[in-house]
Amino acid sequence: MAINLQAISRNTTLQPPRIMVYGPHGLGKTTFGASAPAPIFILTEDGLGRLEADHFPLATKLADVQDALKALQGEHNFQTVVIDSLDWLDNLIWEKINTQYEAKDLAYGKGAVIAADLWRKILDDLNALRSKGMASILLAHCEIKRFDSPEVEPFERYQPKLQARSSALVQEWCDCVLFTNTKTIIKSAEVGFNNKVTRGISTGERLLYTSEKPAYLAKNRYSLPESLPLDWSQLADAMMTTTETPTKTKGK
Repeated sequence: MAINLQAISRNTTLQPPRIMVYGPHGLGKTTFGASAPAPIFILTEDGLGRLEADHFPLATKLADVQDALKALQGEHNFQTVVIDSLDWLDNLIWEKINTQYEAKDLAYGKGAVIAADLWRKILDDLNALRSKGMASILLAHCEIKRFDSPEVEPFERYQPKLQARSSALVQEWCDCVLFTNTKTIIKSAEVGFNNKVTRGISTGERLLYTSEKPAYLAKNRYSLPESLPLDWSQLADAMMTTTETPTKTKGK
């Protein structure tokens, strides 16, 4: 296709979102995914529990996930594909790699390159579903890792529990990378002799954090508030509100 001025176009509609939600276990990430419009789960771990949701059989190898994504390219009424979870999918990817290659073939970072290529194929399949009008919700657990900043002293932060190259690739693809955790407040108490004890106290409120901070990775392309309740309807409302075209004032 020739690239010229006639090939220029402008986005006029909101595309189905591509969302990653990651955080500690047991906070309700799966429930969040099940609250999205007409969801279908691709399970790489048995995390649905008692939730009633449509799902493919538990994937025990990478081909199972790929087959499920291909099946969704046919006719159906699902509107959201939920992968639960990314880190277990990463395990399936590495199982495939380790069965196909010898250790010497994976040295010096070559294994990470192969894994990233397999992730690209997954993301290409998700893009194909997006072109059909399906949103993607990718759920993942978190880990705490040291971050060597070029500007300040090294510090630890939460990040998705994925191999570094693959994690960066998935994060770049997503419209939102949202960290979820319970809200914590800091309280100090006098313990005598001019000493204080500082404690973190959880309020029990489960939040989605939308912008990167030293404590965690996050991003969004919707100008979202810095935090929202872990609730699909409130996230969807916030995305729609920030992407609506302002109405022109009469006479202006």
